[in-house]
Amino acid sequence: MGLLYALTLLLNALLLFLVQPMIAKTLLPYLGGTSAVWNTCVLFFQFMLLGGYGYSHVITKKLALKPQIALHLSLFVAAAFVLPFAISENALTTLSNGAQPIRWMLWQLLLLVGAPFLMLATSGPLLQHWFAQTDHPDAQDPYFLYGASNVGSLLALLGYPLLMEPTLRLRQQSLVWAISYSTLLLLLGACAVVRWQAGHRRQKNAAAESTQKNALDYVPLTWPQRARWVWLAFVPSSLMLGVTTHLSTNISPFPLLWVVPLALYLLTFVLAFAQQQRVAAKRLMQSVQISGICMAAVILAGHRIPLTLAVCLPLLFFFTAAWLCHRQLAESRPATTLLTEFYLWLSVGGMLGGVFNSLLAPFLFPGVWEFPLMVTAALLICPTTAPLPFRTFKERNLKFAWPAGLVLLTFCLGFSLPRVGVTPPLVLALSLGLPALLGIKFIRKIIPLSLTLAAIITVSGSGANSFVEQSLWQERNFFGVKRVVRDRTRQSYELGHGNTIHGRQYLDPQRQCEPLSYYHQNGPIGQLMSALQTKQIETPQTAIVGLGAGALACYAQAHQDWTYFEIDPGVIHVAHETGHFTYLKKCSRAPYHIVFGDARLQLRKAKEKQFGLIVLDAFSSDAVPTHLLTKEAMELYLAKLAVGGVIALHISNTYLDLRPVVAGLAQSANLECLINDDLAVQQSNAVEFQDPAIWVVLARRTEDFGTLSQHPHWHRLESAAPQLWTDDYSNLLRVFKRR
Repeated sequence: MGLLYALTLLLNALLLFLVQPMIAKTLLPYLGGTSAVWNTCVLFFQFMLLGGYGYSHVITKKLALKPQIALHLSLFVAAAFVLPFAISENALTTLSNGAQPIRWMLWQLLLLVGAPFLMLATSGPLLQHWFAQTDHPDAQDPYFLYGASNVGSLLALLGYPLLMEPTLRLRQQSLVWAISYSTLLLLLGACAVVRWQAGHRRQKNAAAESTQKNALDYVPLTWPQRARWVWLAFVPSSLMLGVTTHLSTNISPFPLLWVVPLALYLLTFVLAFAQQQRVAAKRLMQSVQISGICMAAVILAGHRIPLTLAVCLPLLFFFTAAWLCHRQLAESRPATTLLTEFYLWLSVGGMLGGVFNSLLAPFLFPGVWEFPLMVTAALLICPTTAPLPFRTFKERNLKFAWPAGLVLLTFCLGFSLPRVGVTPPLVLALSLGLPALLGIKFIRKIIPLSLTLAAIITVSGSGANSFVEQSLWQERNFFGVKRVVRDRTRQSYELGHGNTIHGRQYLDPQRQCEPLSYYHQNGPIGQLMSALQTKQIETPQTAIVGLGAGALACYAQAHQDWTYFEIDPGVIHVAHETGHFTYLKKCSRAPYHIVFGDARLQLRKAKEKQFGLIVLDAFSSDAVPTHLLTKEAMELYLAKLAVGGVIALHISNTYLDLRPVVAGLAQSANLECLINDDLAVQQSNAVEFQDPAIWVVLARRTEDFGTLSQHPHWHRLESAAPQLWTDDYSNLLRVFKRR
C-alpha cells in the first residue's frame, strides 16, 4: 500500500513539474525571450497550487469518502480532454494585436494547462490524507510521502533540461506528457480502491486510533502560527524567483536556469522533512551567513566575475536560506488532522512570493530590489521560535543600534566620496568594505552578524550603482529594468539593461551623431554599412530588429526607409521620447518607422522581398532571444529579404558562443556567411567608446556582400559542429563558453 501511494505521488509530482518548463519554453518565443516569462508562469502555477490545496482541504472536510473519490476521479478525467496542448494561431493573433503580455500569458496558461495542472496540484495533500486514514503502520505520520513527491519533482526538473529537452521536440514532449497523465489516472484509481477497502476495516475505531497513535501531538492552531508558516514559505518562494531573474537576465532565459533554482527549492523540502536531521540549526544559520557574504560580493561585482561564480554563489545562498526556512516549517508541522490546512498555508506563502516578485515588485521598485531585500529577510530569520532575550540596554544597542549605524555609514560614504573625487572602485571598496570589516566583531553572534550583513546587502543591492553613476532615467516593466546613466568619467549617456550596456551617445552636441559602443564606425557594423553603400540593392528599405538607443540610425541614408521592430515599450520611450538619446531625431537622414511588438510576429505582416537589409540586434540584457535564431525564423527573414539583400546578426554574448548556431542556420538555408570577431579592440579605440562586438552577415551569394568579402577583418564562418535550432528544439548547454 505504501509503495503504491509513493509511486503515485512520485509520478504526480513528475508530471506537475515537467509541464512547467515545457509550457514556459512553448510561450517564450512569442514574448521576446525575457526572463519574466518564467516568473509569470511560476506565479500562475502557484495560484493553481493554492487552488488545488484549497480544493483538497475543502472536500476532505465537507465530503464523505465516496463522494470524494467520485468527484476527484471525474474531474481528473475531464481535465484530460485538453491534452495534448499547443498554441493556436488565434492566440498568436491576439498577441500581435498589442495584448498585454502578462494577461495574455495567464489566459493562455489557463486554457492550455490550467485544468490538468489544477488536478495534479490537488493530489499531493489529498493522497496523503487518504493514506493517513488507512491502517498502514506509517499512516500516523504520512509526511514521508512528501519526500516521495519531492523526489518526483526533482527528477522532473533535472530530467527536462538534461534529457527531455535535448532529445524531444515540444510536440513530442506534449504527447509523452499526455500519455503519462493517463497512466497516473490508473494509479490514482488504484489508490482510491485501497483507501475504500481500508476505510471499511477501520470504520469503527478510526477516530480512537487517530487520537491514541498519532506520533505528533495535536495542538490547536493560532493565527500567529499560521502567519509564521506563510512567512517561512514566502521568503524562499520570493528568493527562488529572485535568483531565477538574476541568472536569466544576465546569462540567458532557458529551462536549465529556470529549473535549477526550483530543483534546489524542492531539495530543501526533502532535507527539511527528513526523519533524521544531521545538520544543527545553528550550523545551518552560519552557512546562510557565510553564503550571504558571498552574495554581497556577487551583487557588487555584477557581470565582472566568472560564469561559475556568477551562477553558483547565488544558488548557494538560496539553497541554504531555503533549507533554513523549510527546516523551521518542518519542525512546526501539525498533526495529521491538520495536514491539508498546513499545506494550504504553505501554498499561500508560496503564492504571495510569486505575487510579490511578478506583480508588485515591478511597480514598487525601479530596479530589481526584491532579490537583495529577500536576501536580507532570509538573513534576519532566527533559527528559533523563542523571543529574543534582551537583558540590558547595552545588549539591545549591540544587536540593533550598531547595524543601524553601519547602514548610515554605508550611505554616507557612498554618497560623499564621489563628490570629493574618489575613483569608483575605491568608492565601492570603502562604502561597503569598511562596514563589512566592522561587522566582523559579530562573527560568533548570529543575530547581530545577520543584521550587519542584511544592512550591507540591502544597500549594495539597491544603491551601489548610484554611488559611481548619475542615474537620469530608469524604468522597469515586463521586459526588465532599463536605465540611462551619465558616466562621470566618460561624459556620455549609457543605456543599460541588466549588467549590459546597449547604447552610448556623446554629450558633446558636435559629436552626438557618431555611433558608439558596438555600432562604432570603425567596428564590424560600420565596415558593413560602408561596404553596402558601394553596391546596388533592389530595395532601399531596411529592417532593424531591436531599437536600443538608436545608434544605427547614424548609418541611414536619405534615399532609404528604415523600420525598427521593438517589443519593449520602455526602449521605445527612452530612444525616441525622453531626449537622452537623439540618434533617431537628429542623426537619421532617412524616414523611419517604429513597429511595436515581437519582431517575428510583426515581420509576418511585411511584404515579400521588402527589405534589402535586415539587422538582428535584439537583446534581453546579455541574453539573445533564442526564437530569433531558429530555422523557422531564418525562413521568415529570407522571405522578406530582397534579391541581393543581406542579413546582419549581432551575436556578442558574455556566456554563450552562438557561432555554431549561426553556422547551422547558414548551412540549412544554403547561405554564404561572413564573421568579424572584434573582441580584441585596441586600447586607442576603447577610449573612443568602441566596445568589442561579434557580427555575422548572411547572403544568398558572395557577390551580395559587396566589398566586405575582401575586407581583412571579415572571413568565412566555419564551425566544426554547427547546430540547427528550431522553434520546438534548442539546446543552450552546447553553446556555453568554456572558460
